[in-house]
Amino acid sequence: MPADPLLIRTVILPPSIDFAATFLFSVTGAMEAIRRHYDPVGLFVLALACGLGGGLLRDGLFIQAGPPAAMQSGSYMLAVVAGCVVAGIFFKHVVRLSKPFLLLDALGTGAYGVVGASKAFEAGLAIPACLFVGVVNAVGSGLIRDVLVREEPLLLKPGQFYVIASLAGVSAFAALARWCHVPLTAAALSGIAVTFGLRVLAISFNWKTKPVLQPPSFS
Repeated sequence: MPADPLLIRTVILPPSIDFAATFLFSVTGAMEAIRRHYDPVGLFVLALACGLGGGLLRDGLFIQAGPPAAMQSGSYMLAVVAGCVVAGIFFKHVVRLSKPFLLLDALGTGAYGVVGASKAFEAGLAIPACLFVGVVNAVGSGLIRDVLVREEPLLLKPGQFYVIASLAGVSAFAALARWCHVPLTAAALSGIAVTFGLRVLAISFNWKTKPVLQPPSFS
């Protein structure tokens, strides 16, 4: 099913949301590098993967409409560098700041999902593909990070709602814009709110997915 022509437009969101999400995810990547005692090069590479990985996957693999957005504006790279600096300064206080970072991560995940879906709509992809691209944009950075540090990706394991929250937010955005004819900006903000709300609830009440089959117990 092709995307509705009314949706093949860019969602007008403040660029600061995109840059803020890049900055936050860069901080989380840099902190992971510090925990693993990486050198400055490794720290920057992991921060770059976390901050820009989802967008690079979106633009490079799925949309392919010229250079990725992150390569067209120096602000993205500045956000990554700022994330590295902040991680280095505040790493010792990470335990005290963990809850605010989780909340900002939830907001960034929602924003990246909607931005990814909107760019896919603009490129004329089918609606299911737009939902997929939106989710990839939101969670792709974490996937790249886990592959780089040689860990089993978190999105493949049972855990607190992450992909589910992103999919719910992206789906809400598409439904509001496609069938309810809500203005695109309002639909985008609603989608972000859905993802943010589900992530906060999952963190607060420890809502988790379960394995398809429970591992055998040996008694």
